[in-house]
Amino acid sequence: MEKLIEALIECGVASRARDGESQCGDESLIECFKGGVLLAVVDGLGHGSEAARAARLAIQVLRQHSAESVVELTRHCHRSLQCSRGVVMSLARFNAADSSLTWIGLGNVKGMLLRADPSSAPTRETLLLRGGVVGGNLPSLRASVVSISGGDVLIFSSDGIADDFYGEVTLSDPVQEIADCILDKHKREIDDGIVLVARFLAETP
Repeated sequence: MEKLIEALIECGVASRARDGESQCGDESLIECFKGGVLLAVVDGLGHGSEAARAARLAIQVLRQHSAESVVELTRHCHRSLQCSRGVVMSLARFNAADSSLTWIGLGNVKGMLLRADPSSAPTRETLLLRGGVVGGNLPSLRASVVSISGGDVLIFSSDGIADDFYGEVTLSDPVQEIADCILDKHKREIDDGIVLVARFLAETP
């Protein structure tokens, strides 16, 4: 599974708990399924142990159902988290067969797709976020589909990361270096923070 993920994408993740907290309520998932990869960032509401518990439960549910659509994944999480604090999250399902990305966002986990080709129009695409809480107030669900080219970079970041970093990203840098740099420079002290960076490779098996 790990070799298949490496053949499709390069990923880097950086996270840090709120100052004074021992547990981070922001979690990520990079999970391979037949024909693609599921990427997720989950933010448990608030911070501390209860937020971390809700986020871990959501990740567990996503891993168990990783081959399903992002809409169904959201519904699975909603049912499983109704007795928890709840989470907000963004999901992206990469399909290698047609080089497409299906993504959905509930709450305030931001998603940005940066195009490697400078002649692309637009050079950046932003994930449409819908208000609501997974495990609480779930809105009507609708996913979006975008095409992917080799070298394109997806960045998910929780609201513990200030969103003024996009102009600083050098797409050719190693993805872990990009994630670490964003976290170090743009993490808000008053909240947990996480950054997931994924670069899609030009050739897929």
